[in-house]
Amino acid sequence: MKILAFDTSSKTMSVALLEEEYLLASMTLNIKKNHSVSLMPAIDFLLKSADLKPADLDRIVVAEGPGSYTGLRVAVATAKTLAYALAIDLVGVSSLQALALSSHSKGLVIPIMDARRRNVYVGFYENGRAVEADRHAALAAVLEHLKGREQVTFVGEVAVFRQEISQAFPEAKVQEVLPSAFKIGQAGQKLAPVDVHSFVPKYLKRVEAEENWLKTHKESGLAYIKRV
Repeated sequence: MKILAFDTSSKTMSVALLEEEYLLASMTLNIKKNHSVSLMPAIDFLLKSADLKPADLDRIVVAEGPGSYTGLRVAVATAKTLAYALAIDLVGVSSLQALALSSHSKGLVIPIMDARRRNVYVGFYENGRAVEADRHAALAAVLEHLKGREQVTFVGEVAVFRQEISQAFPEAKVQEVLPSAFKIGQAGQKLAPVDVHSFVPKYLKRVEAEENWLKTHKESGLAYIKRV
């Protein structure tokens, strides 16, 4: 099985080609770029580098969220278009699970993505599997929730939260980890494919504009937007 996997759910863009569980080629850019401009050229470059054509692919695996609203839309729209045009499987993998899989630490692994204003997108994983649902929460609430836990490892976008984490968990490991399309591709190999037409990103949080609109329209019964 030949797999194209990619993640644009954060500032980092990661793209990988796999054959079964083995990496054929990968590219990771950790610079602020427009993913909508960079993603398809990166995919084309990797395919050519591996002497593959789009028609050789068997499955698309994409980071489905949480993360950047724009980045998730870019990734999911691209994944759906490719899967539909090539008539191949489409699979979504949690962006947080991919971060957790990049750590080899034992015990509870806490992948974190910065959701601004001291809030985070956070997951709770052991041996690469979720033990609680991914969520959006205040960092302080997450640290309180974890009180009493031992052998905890925080991974992902942890740099800006390092001081607070170290104060709450002096013995915890804190590892800055970039998204890995290779890990996403591996995680998505055995998952059941989704319906291409109904597949949508998992934002876990409304956009700020929608939240502000709902403050004054709670009783109106009107919808902020319709899904497209």
